[in-house]
Amino acid sequence: MTSTVSARSITNNVGWSVLSKTSTFGLKFITVPILARILSPEQFGVVAVAMTVVQFLAMIGGAGLTSSLVIQEKEDMLTVHSVFWVNLAVSTLMAVVLYVFADFFAALLGAKEAAYLLRIMAFMIPIQLSGDVAYSILARRMNFSKDAVWSMISESAGALMAVGLAYFGFGVWSLVAQLFVSGTVRLVGLYSVSGYFPRPVFSFSRVKGLTKFSFGMMGSEMANFVTFQSPMVIIARYLGLADAGAYSAGNRFASIPNQVVLSAVMGVLFPAFSHMVHDRKRRSDALMLSTQVTTVLLAPMMFGLWAIAQPAMLVLFGQKWAYAWPVLGLLAISKAILTPCSTFIPYLKGVGRGNVLFWSAIIRAIITTAAVAYGAITGDLITAMVWLCIVSVVTLIFYSWAVFRADGTPFFQGLYISNRPMITALIMALIVRFMLDHMKTQLPSAALQVVVGSVAGGAVYAVLVLLTEGALVRKLLELVRSRRMPKAEPQLVGE
Repeated sequence: MTSTVSARSITNNVGWSVLSKTSTFGLKFITVPILARILSPEQFGVVAVAMTVVQFLAMIGGAGLTSSLVIQEKEDMLTVHSVFWVNLAVSTLMAVVLYVFADFFAALLGAKEAAYLLRIMAFMIPIQLSGDVAYSILARRMNFSKDAVWSMISESAGALMAVGLAYFGFGVWSLVAQLFVSGTVRLVGLYSVSGYFPRPVFSFSRVKGLTKFSFGMMGSEMANFVTFQSPMVIIARYLGLADAGAYSAGNRFASIPNQVVLSAVMGVLFPAFSHMVHDRKRRSDALMLSTQVTTVLLAPMMFGLWAIAQPAMLVLFGQKWAYAWPVLGLLAISKAILTPCSTFIPYLKGVGRGNVLFWSAIIRAIITTAAVAYGAITGDLITAMVWLCIVSVVTLIFYSWAVFRADGTPFFQGLYISNRPMITALIMALIVRFMLDHMKTQLPSAALQVVVGSVAGGAVYAVLVLLTEGALVRKLLELVRSRRMPKAEPQLVGE
């Protein structure tokens, strides 16, 4: 694949992706607490458990074929059409299996009451997989602006539908409707803007040629899925649906910054790294720069959320969720620790190191599942979350070693540079937490504590970043200025 990607094209596409996620951030920031106030923890839990099964089957059905379309040398439409028909056939089969064996899957997860939802949500699998081919075409062409617009429209429509139905007493159906509305609107939008229309042609040999990469990708994605979803299953089985609901609500809110930044950045970096596969210097520079930038953006959000978790839980979710504030705080810490790893998966995918990605994901899935299960069995929900944080530390070190070794970057040098913004954010959060703990009498209102903590944290972090990441700030300012130049096409440092 010809290396034609520059810093301008990457930052432009990242900007569009971040814009789409940021535009829905405010809406989700409002709708998640509103839904939590209207619905019960048990209702959150039953939908979360059902969605876990749907997402897992959808992942198996996709088999990683659409990811392989992104890195193909040429855009061959016979291959694209063939992948579409495979996805449609397998996703339909998965939906039928889930519908027929819904009782079995629900009992397996320790949530028999979720069986009826599984039958309804089985129809989400074809909706999800049918849009993957159209998205892969946009990703291959680095045309993320069109995807960004429809992401904004679909997420907004789903969120508004959920709040409206919840307000009128539809309970769990409001969350189900949110998923269907968002998925359907985005499906229609992707096919509209990509210009793709499936044709009745098929080539088995073309699909077979993609399987070496796609099966490796599917294996690593399944392992990552287990990593992210196994806590929900374990909590539902051993601690009940109420704790599963508390975990789901806290995780949904704590994941909003990730959805804004990571989902946007990772979607762009995968095809970008694939364009740089034959230029080690460029991709190493891009890896380090993108890792620093995402850590600078995400780490203060996550550690800052931990610092104000107690008053924030009360203000946003209401008194009935107040008991779960340590869960929100610990989830924020777990995600904060992993922020330097945010670019590692798209890097390994883009440069074709599927073996490293596969084994790293497998090991992480095993450790995460075992640790959370140990915490849930021997303790309670908070104990399980503490173990999740411990696993995040282990994952950070292991993933960093695997990626820097694959890239040829000295481990301790790469670890220090990529983790420095995270340490700065942790110092900021400790300062804010100490300040709030000693100002409770002056700040009796939980809402006031959230506002003061957020403002103080932002100011402290800005000063610390200027002191510790001056070179990075200057580099980013140069990239911003270069985008205003009409002819120059600046490349990443080292190009």
